[in-house]
Amino acid sequence: METDFASPKDQVHMVDQVLARYKCDSNTAVRFKLVQCHKDILDNGKEFHPTFSHQFFGDNLLTYMGLKHDGEVNNKPDPVLSVIAEKYPAGCMTNLDEFMAKLPEEAKFRPMGELLHSYKCNDTEYEIYKADVTTPRLKDYHERLQTFLLWFIDASSYIVYQYYAYPDKIRPRISQMLILPPFQKQGHGAQLLLTVDKFYVQDQQVLDITVEDPSYDFMRLRDYVDALRCRDLAVFSPENIRNGFSDRMVEQARKELKINKKEKADIEKLKVLLKPEEFTATATVQSTHERIQYLDQLYQELEEHYKKTIERIAAV
Repeated sequence: METDFASPKDQVHMVDQVLARYKCDSNTAVRFKLVQCHKDILDNGKEFHPTFSHQFFGDNLLTYMGLKHDGEVNNKPDPVLSVIAEKYPAGCMTNLDEFMAKLPEEAKFRPMGELLHSYKCNDTEYEIYKADVTTPRLKDYHERLQTFLLWFIDASSYIVYQYYAYPDKIRPRISQMLILPPFQKQGHGAQLLLTVDKFYVQDQQVLDITVEDPSYDFMRLRDYVDALRCRDLAVFSPENIRNGFSDRMVEQARKELKINKKEKADIEKLKVLLKPEEFTATATVQSTHERIQYLDQLYQELEEHYKKTIERIAAV
C-alpha cells in the first residue's frame, strides 16, 4: 500500500489556493471617483485606484509553516472606515444621500489664490493658482486635498518649507507634486513644474530650487523640464554644446534658471545626446567591461532614463 504525502511547498500552495478567495489587495479594493454631478456616481469608467494603500492599512503579514500561537484569535473584521477616517482630520462623509445633496454646492467651487498660468489640453482649459496660508478658504481645502498624498505618494508627508541659504538667499524645496491618475501622462506635471520654476526665477532672493527625495518619475520629469528651459539660453547653443560642458554653462543656468550643479550636469548629458546619431554613437561606445565597472544595472537604468527624456524633448 502506497501513501502519497504532499511536500511542505505543495501544502503551502494548496492552503494559498483555499485562502485566495478570501484575500484582496487593498489597492484594488479601494476605488476613487472624481464626482462633479449625479451621473458620475454610476460611471465606473471614472474609477481609479490608489498605489500606496499600505500607508493606511499596513503591510501584509507573512505566516510560516510550523508557527505556533497561544493567544486568542480575533475574528472580528478591521474597522476599515475608522482607519481611513483617522487620516482625514477635516472629516469625511459616509452617507451617499448626504453626499449627493452637497454636489450642487460643490459646483460653485472656484480656485483660491493668484492665477499664474493657464493652458489647454485635450480641448479643456486648465489653470494653475498660487496660494499660501493667508489665502481665504485655503486651509480647509488643503487639509482635504493633502490626504490624497498618502494614497499616491510613498512615504509622503504634509511638510512644505523653504531653506535658508547663507548669507541672504532662500532655497525653495518642492515637497510633493500630486497628479491624480485620470490626469497623468497628459503633460500636466510639466506645466506645473514649469510654472513653479518660472515663479521662483523672478525672485531675486532665490538661490536655486530643490526637491525633497525625488522619485524616479519626478527626476525624469525635471530633466525634461530643465532641458526645455536650457534650450532657450544662448549659452546652450549647438556650437557651445559641441565644445563640451563648461563652468560658464553652470553659472548661466544657475543665474537665469536657478538650476543647481547636479541638475546642470544631467542637462549637459541630455543636450549632447539630443541628436539621434550622437545618442547612438554614445550608447555603443560602452564596452561590457566598462558597464560592469560602473555597475551594469545602474548604468542601464540611467541610460533608459535619458532615452525616455530625450524622446519626449524631441517630440516637442
